[in-house]
Amino acid sequence: MPIEIVCKIKFAEEDAKPKEKEAGDEQSLLGAARGAAAPRDLATFASTSTLHGLGRACGPGPHGLRRTLWALALLTSLAAFLYQAAGLARGYLTRPHLVAMDPAAPAPVAGFPAVTLCNINRFRHSALSDADIFHLANLTGLPPKDRDGHRAAGLRYPEPDMVDILNRTGHQLADMLKSCNFSGHHCSASNFSVVYTRYGKCYTFNADPQSSLPSRAGGMGSGLEIMLDIQQEEYLPIWRETNETSFEAGIRVQIHSQEEPPYIHQLGFGVSPGFQTFVSCQEQRLTYLPQPWGNCRAESELREPELQGYSAYSVSACRLRCEKEAVLQRCHCRMVHMPDSLGGGSEGPCFCPTPCNLTRYGKEISMVRIPNRGSARYLARKYNRNETYIRENFLVLDVFFEALTSEAMEQRAAYGLSALLGDLGGQMGLFIGASILTLLEILDYIYEVSWDRLKRVWRRPKTPLRTSTGGISTLGLQELKEQSPCPSRGCAEGGGASSLLPNHHHPHGPPGGLFEDFAC
Repeated sequence: MPIEIVCKIKFAEEDAKPKEKEAGDEQSLLGAARGAAAPRDLATFASTSTLHGLGRACGPGPHGLRRTLWALALLTSLAAFLYQAAGLARGYLTRPHLVAMDPAAPAPVAGFPAVTLCNINRFRHSALSDADIFHLANLTGLPPKDRDGHRAAGLRYPEPDMVDILNRTGHQLADMLKSCNFSGHHCSASNFSVVYTRYGKCYTFNADPQSSLPSRAGGMGSGLEIMLDIQQEEYLPIWRETNETSFEAGIRVQIHSQEEPPYIHQLGFGVSPGFQTFVSCQEQRLTYLPQPWGNCRAESELREPELQGYSAYSVSACRLRCEKEAVLQRCHCRMVHMPDSLGGGSEGPCFCPTPCNLTRYGKEISMVRIPNRGSARYLARKYNRNETYIRENFLVLDVFFEALTSEAMEQRAAYGLSALLGDLGGQMGLFIGASILTLLEILDYIYEVSWDRLKRVWRRPKTPLRTSTGGISTLGLQELKEQSPCPSRGCAEGGGASSLLPNHHHPHGPPGGLFEDFAC
């Protein structure tokens, strides 16, 4: 009875192909289910793009002169658009602005401003003592009143109190003020507040922002009208010149808002004796632009005091603070008119930006000479002075609103972002016929191509290696023939040794039949 020995042989090349095909079919099905189709080529994208001229320059079709001309036209239009866009961007980055002035409608009532006045002479000569002259020698340059002078051995002057000296020796408003009227009502020195400036002891009318006096009409007689005696006989004699020596006679006046401290030595104007000075005011509300359009200082959102010693920020308050810090850093002290706040001096330059919202008062000044001959005699009899004294010491100041209207001056951006986008859109449509959606199309195509390239790099197929599966040695047919010592289908019994297993012969089977000798 014939014995059949069956050897299982697995051919790696032939068996791998169907599995690779099955795996490829599975991956193609998964790829179709998961991912999108292959990216479009440039010609296909150009034929469907909304960018004018791109389809004629890069679309499908033969290359020729016509396509070359379209490509040149497209590149020229693109270059012209980029040139115009660069010019628009440069103009936008310069941050141009303009000033718009809008007159406001007349109001029934307008808040009257604060009026600060100072006598140009700081100290009354008759009120100075030897100790005061000794302590104020650098300011006044005066010699001592005592003929013996200041004897160094006997000097026992107490430490000076500048507030006390200014209060005692400054001009007193009760002595200077001869008449006062506001909007037809009588006023007095009690309606003024004491304030200290570089001119010493000064006085401010309508200083309280919580109880600001209103003005109900415009024109003369509807504001503040005062008559002052500047007391020239009390002016300090000039013994020698100092940095604080003054040759003028009269008063300094500043018109400002209640939230702003007086900075009268720079922002004030002079009023001379022997004249009646008319000051016609108009309220101006200024609005400046912050960065990047301007350099104004925006208000704090916390509504906290932004400068120590002041309730609100202003350029005058900032300058006074800078002066105080400079003096404090150099002398470890401060002047009387400087803010009394804690803190040391700051190094470097002091920068005081303009607030973004500011109220100021425009002024028109005119004057007439007083007194005339008839009034000089009357005033001389009334105040028990001679006519010469009246002409040399008396003055009248009249401050009033020109009209109960205000001017609003506002900085505005001359070229904003909306204007830039509109101009860019117009230039884009004119030269290349594109829009924001066209740019999105181009970006989407670039993303599609880039993502496909990255996926190809990440999923690059590896070379398949021969592996042993299920413990069965897999050999190719050619390799099996090369390793077999028998070139023919059968080997003689007792012939050459097999490479793997002994050969089995089937003498009873027909030659060339179904059974072959294989080495397993």
